[in-house]
Amino acid sequence: MATDIEPSPALAPQIARVYLRVSTDAQDLRRQDAIVAEAKAAGYYVAAVYREKASGARADRPELLRMIADLQPGEVVIAEKIDRISRLPLAEAEQLVETIRARGARLAIPGVVDLSDLAADAEGIARIVLESVQAMLLKIALQMAHDDYTDRRERQRQGIALAKAAGRSGGRKGDRATHARIVALREAGKSIAKTAELADCDRSTVKRVWAAHRAAQVQEPSPQRNHHERNR
Repeated sequence: MATDIEPSPALAPQIARVYLRVSTDAQDLRRQDAIVAEAKAAGYYVAAVYREKASGARADRPELLRMIADLQPGEVVIAEKIDRISRLPLAEAEQLVETIRARGARLAIPGVVDLSDLAADAEGIARIVLESVQAMLLKIALQMAHDDYTDRRERQRQGIALAKAAGRSGGRKGDRATHARIVALREAGKSIAKTAELADCDRSTVKRVWAAHRAAQVQEPSPQRNHHERNR
């Protein structure tokens, strides 16, 4: 994985702290480990690696907060992408970045142009322009990270809604087939034990599915039942 993370020759070797984050336990932090090797190859001394499984839409991530607390002036924070640091709304994301900067550290992240060294060497209007461009580029990157997060959430919501509309919200296909078999066996008069044996499941599943089926019948009486009740 190629990156554009490079320390300033004037300050090398610089001290870096690497932050690795994934959103869920189903993802693997090992795929991000290459960033550590690349940081070392670029001339950084890696003081610590912070590994975390948490949503980037949260600002209270324990390892993120520990990293910020550990930061010393002149150090560099390295991450795989800007969304590893934050998927927060822009105002909160900027506050988080400002917290890192307040520790005297800076970000070095692929895809985010770092003009801090150029700005530090410049004076007057040139420095103001470079700092303004840097702030604008970072703001765009943070906003894109948040937009991507909200777009993903919206697509998930739409997917769930479509699944419900298509009658696919009752769980996995295999589960639905088992549940239907349990109901059919119980309605045929089979005992809980026999139903569990024939449906190849445990008795607790039979009890739970049958109880849910009976509850649904009470809440939504069948047309046949309504017909009998009207003619009584």
